Amino acid sequence: MQVDISTIAKDTGGDITLNKKFMECLVSGEIGQYLIEVAKKGTPLLKLGSGSPRIFLCAGIHGNELPPQLAFFQLLDNFENKEIQGTIFMVPIVIPYATMKNSRRFQGWDMNRKTFKEGYISNTILKTAQKLEVEAAADFHSTQPQSNPGVESVFCSKEPCYESFKIAEHITNQTSSKVISQKKAGTLYGGALEDELNISKIPAVTCEVVSRNGRVDSGSVERSLLQMKSFLNYFKVI
Repeated sequence: MQVDISTIAKDTGGDITLNKKFMECLVSGEIGQYLIEVAKKGTPLLKLGSGSPRIFLCAGIHGNELPPQLAFFQLLDNFENKEIQGTIFMVPIVIPYATMKNSRRFQGWDMNRKTFKEGYISNTILKTAQKLEVEAAADFHSTQPQSNPGVESVFCSKEPCYESFKIAEHITNQTSSKVISQKKAGTLYGGALEDELNISKIPAVTCEVVSRNGRVDSGSVERSLLQMKSFLNYFKVI
């Protein structure tokens, strides 16, 4: 399996091996080890496969949400000896510096509220997805127990991209997560990556699993990996 790895931002780089909680749970093959080195220089973008459908997955907009970032390393291992039907673009660690610091914020800001604003990494992710002409996207997070939403869930919207809702239904049916749907993208959270993707006519969802911030609670990585595989299954790319 050929994986092309590049960087799409240089001010976000960090050594994620300095995050002890992350490294305690990391399962990584050869590609994952190379990814760690690339992340020291900035936000890594991976490309696997070719042709249509073209889909996009990312995690780590909040650096202290560790399970989905760890799940990406396992997903990469799962791709070994599998034929990909289409093109998969992945940003497993959006802000390596924030992950290194086990921090929700980067440069003092919550990047999942800044997607509409030029110069922020979440805006760079949005523009990258647009430039790559992806057909759909999924942003993976974890949620603290007794917080908002505090349960395993998939956020979506019905307007302007009804397929966002269809993708969410598919994932929740396969994983027993909860659908949290807005009628119109952008009405619940301003500047969230998922909302801005939908507003730009790229169907997108946000997938959440339950784990304490800065920790890796039991089963959370496996649950996030299931959500990722379900998203991929919707497009039949593997």
